[in-house]
Amino acid sequence: MSKKRHEELKKIIAKHDYNYYVLDRPEIEDYDYDKLYAELVELEKADKSLDLSDSPSQRVGGKPLDIFEKAPHRLPMLSLANSYSPEDIFDFDERVRKFLKTDKQIEYLCELKFDGLSMELIYENGQFTRALTRGDGTVGEDVTHNIKTIRSIPLKLGMKKPPSLLEVRGEVLIFKQDFAKLNETQQENGQQTFANPRNAAAGTVRQLDPRIAASRPLRFLGYALGATEGLTFTTQYEIEEYFAEHGIPTAINMDKELVAICKGPEEVVEYYHRVEKLRPSLPFDIDGIVIKVNSLHTQDDLGLVARSPRWATAAKFKPQQAETLIENIHVQVGRTGALTPVAIMKPVKVGGVTVTNATLHNQDEINRKDVRIGDTVIIQRAGDVIPEVVSVVMEKRPKNSKAFLIPSECPACGSPVVKVEGEVVTRCVNPLCIAMVKESLKHFVARRAMNIDKVGDRLIETLVDHKLLKSFSDFYRLKKEDILSLDRQGEKSAENVIKSIENSKKPGLGRFIFALGIRFVGEQTAKHLADHFGTIERFLQATDEDLLQVPEIGPKVLKTIRDWISNPILVQEVHDMLKLGVTISGPARAQEGSLSGKSFLITGTLPVKRDDAKDLIEKNGGKILGSVSAKLNYLVVGDDPGSKVEKAQSLGVTIISWEELQKLIG
Repeated sequence: MSKKRHEELKKIIAKHDYNYYVLDRPEIEDYDYDKLYAELVELEKADKSLDLSDSPSQRVGGKPLDIFEKAPHRLPMLSLANSYSPEDIFDFDERVRKFLKTDKQIEYLCELKFDGLSMELIYENGQFTRALTRGDGTVGEDVTHNIKTIRSIPLKLGMKKPPSLLEVRGEVLIFKQDFAKLNETQQENGQQTFANPRNAAAGTVRQLDPRIAASRPLRFLGYALGATEGLTFTTQYEIEEYFAEHGIPTAINMDKELVAICKGPEEVVEYYHRVEKLRPSLPFDIDGIVIKVNSLHTQDDLGLVARSPRWATAAKFKPQQAETLIENIHVQVGRTGALTPVAIMKPVKVGGVTVTNATLHNQDEINRKDVRIGDTVIIQRAGDVIPEVVSVVMEKRPKNSKAFLIPSECPACGSPVVKVEGEVVTRCVNPLCIAMVKESLKHFVARRAMNIDKVGDRLIETLVDHKLLKSFSDFYRLKKEDILSLDRQGEKSAENVIKSIENSKKPGLGRFIFALGIRFVGEQTAKHLADHFGTIERFLQATDEDLLQVPEIGPKVLKTIRDWISNPILVQEVHDMLKLGVTISGPARAQEGSLSGKSFLITGTLPVKRDDAKDLIEKNGGKILGSVSAKLNYLVVGDDPGSKVEKAQSLGVTIISWEELQKLIG
């Protein structure tokens, strides 16, 4: 009985992993998933005879490795010739036709050139057995223990008669949004931040400790075939369709429009320009497109040139970089005391966005790049999102320049700063530091926290400076007269501030916990805590055993929560807010609801506030996505919608009005 249930659970969890990590269309809530997973683990503990080779429990990361073993590829992993001009596409097509001695139009498969780490996954009789890096093309590093932790990769192929051998080649990468969160976590933990998503992915894959890989948001997208037994294909596109149909993530899973069959070089160039425009909105980094002759028979006829296929090429995009001047370096103090140097630059456009500053992360990073005030630098947007300094133009450096050092005293409160052993971040450890207080209060009023929308950063700084605000509960003690006593505050604006504070008094529990600013407790973790405990009282009384039952809570997060709820001053703050009229409702996300398993995005102006609309969707089991993609089920459209509508139409996403959303909810 336990064996039958174990096999059943493995299949159910694998299906939900695929829906969540590949399609981004979860069918069950986290709580229900966690119950299934816990049942699986209990079965495996009780019965040591169960087959764990394809169990989801094996993804958590095993013991650290001493060194990576090397293994040969059955077929070489070839590299592509590159160009940076769409005109070169015509030259490539001419070379192909000349070699084939034909004037006929060639059919090409065109796809994205992912900016990640090349990887080969090996399946034997449907079972994932090994993962190899490209290495030198003939021999790669065995990184199976790390790649096994990627939840989007099936450990067992979902088919009745799998091939005896299937080698899937593709790219390991980190999506832009995940990269930004990863760097925030690294910064928060006092660890080195990553320059870009590719470096983060490559560094993670080569970690000797698989537990580190398991903790990072790696993804895999397949696009090519290695050696195989028992399978035949006629086109390149058939290969990728086969991957997508059998649980191996590809760009086709995400959006069929990202892969195109083009007839002749003119259509390829059109695809190149279309993808170049689409590039900033993609959830992952690309640096160009890949062009392959679609016919596998024709690929064989074309063969190789040295170590590159004659039948494929890459057309890269020009780097989104610019040159500018660093006018100053300002050291900011965050709400956890981290000192972050920020380069203040002469405004410059990079990838269509005006950039005025870029984080320099920490002293080690400044030293490594030797960045100084007055330097002319090359900047780019890491992951097309975060501005970063790439390098210094040394020949333009002023003669009197001096190396920059983070001060030994906090620039906000004057307290000595420390650099904790094992961390790269310098911190102010004064809990009453004025900058830390201000940043905590700014976090508290944020849109996805308490949403006190009429209280901005400048007003918070002014209120703190005038000794009218020093804690969360002080917001609910403010009177209209306090606001009017400040410069440039009129009757109407004062009324709006007080009304905004009053409107914030009924937060959901997840919002409230997130607003408290507990270290390592982000919005998602706060929702998990709310779903688990249900009330603020139960949360404040949580034991270590209680907390460890919550998804995403490990020893490190447990310690910060334990420190917070064990601090009588902080707990008193919560009680003071409750006495001052704050009423906290239960979890925002319903375990079940009329919108369960469906994803939504809102564009335009609705009859209600957008955050209220999002909360309504979540309360009825729906999930909010950040952008339009093939994974989106519904785009909710209000007045004056943006370009999201056109993209949703092109992807076949269902477009509904506010009234239609309410009908769905019933």
